[in-house]
Amino acid sequence: MPRFESMIVPPDHAANAMSYWICIGKNQVLVLAGDNGLELPQARHASEFGARADHEHFLGLLDGIPVWAVGIDSAHDEIEGLRYESLFTLYTHMDEEVWALAGRALQIAEWHRTHRFCGRCGESTVEAPGERARSCPACGLLAFPRLSPATITVVENAEGDKVLLARGRNFGSPIYGALAGFVEPGETLEQCVAREIKEEVGIEVTDIRYHSSQPWPFPNSLMIGFTAKYAGGEIVLQESEIADAQWFTADAMPNMPGKLSIARRLVDSWLERQGVTI
Repeated sequence: MPRFESMIVPPDHAANAMSYWICIGKNQVLVLAGDNGLELPQARHASEFGARADHEHFLGLLDGIPVWAVGIDSAHDEIEGLRYESLFTLYTHMDEEVWALAGRALQIAEWHRTHRFCGRCGESTVEAPGERARSCPACGLLAFPRLSPATITVVENAEGDKVLLARGRNFGSPIYGALAGFVEPGETLEQCVAREIKEEVGIEVTDIRYHSSQPWPFPNSLMIGFTAKYAGGEIVLQESEIADAQWFTADAMPNMPGKLSIARRLVDSWLERQGVTI
């Protein structure tokens, strides 16, 4: 698996070096159809393959090769041999580490595009030296890339042989997944887990434990995965958010999210404890 080293200031050798260029236009990623599937284009500069950069951001080194994010905010022309693809499409065509870099690039490019002016006084912002931030020269306000933490939790019953999954009212297909919600100001992650589950399905939980996390660039979330145990109450749906919620056994699971999401990783981890692999 490729190894990425995150950096803000490019090292001296990155200047004019053969680099990866992650070009973002209309929330999509410019990719090359190569021998190994869809790939990030490489060049000494994005202009070599016809991309017109409105702004550039150094991300770091991928196996020693510089990686740049490029924002293309204006209308872009078609580039021979390359095409724009969504992050969802790219997941099945790229190494997961490279896909995560594309998500990072998209979020940074979009942050730059939407923070050209100070949110407090309206002055044009500039890059803050040595930081991933935009600085206001008039009032000193710093604007960092937006990151929205959210918890996502798989709840099992007291006996551990059933798992509670829910179907969101706004889901495009009948998929059941873990319960999730954004962290509120002043709230711990554990408090968020308990509150969201109580709000969405009406039950109390205990034994809240961290499992894993996943950057989720749709548009700028950090999904923080937990497991929890049922502690009491009856299922009462928050009808504006949840269409259905049920307890499922390992041998009768519903349609679930794809392998892309941490929701599936959480469910698969529970299934493995039941001795089942899907």
